[in-house]
Amino acid sequence: MSLTHFDEQGRAQMVDVSDKAVTARVAVAAGYIKMSAQTLEMVEQGRAKKGDVIAVARLAGIMGAKRCADLIPLCHPLPIAKVTVDLTPDTDLPGLQITAEVKTTGQTGVEMEALTAVSVAGLTAYDMLKAVQKDMEIGAIRVTLKDGGKSGRFEAE
Repeated sequence: MSLTHFDEQGRAQMVDVSDKAVTARVAVAAGYIKMSAQTLEMVEQGRAKKGDVIAVARLAGIMGAKRCADLIPLCHPLPIAKVTVDLTPDTDLPGLQITAEVKTTGQTGVEMEALTAVSVAGLTAYDMLKAVQKDMEIGAIRVTLKDGGKSGRFEAE
């Protein structure tokens, strides 16, 4: 199997998708931001000094998905049809579980957009809470579902 983002000489290239069929595509990504129980309580009660952490991080994640091609050098700019970002408090973590779903109709998938949405949402939550806790952990960012296109459906275990 060859890496599609390199030409025969090993130079980075943007993949040519011009011959690919236009199909409905969806990707879901997930991750988390782990924090202390006290910090999570502050988020749930809306006591963070910078405002509603979940609402702001959700919007930031949506914006991140829309700007993915500006951040990832070989990523195609895509007409995104839908982005949803959810941040769910999880006392077992403790922290926030983050999921993002991105949809488009196009010639390439939206996995990178979903991953970027989760990453930016986690980074935004960190930024809003760093005054009270600097050792928060953002992790396990991964694609959990991808569907559409020639390679078909992928679901993480």
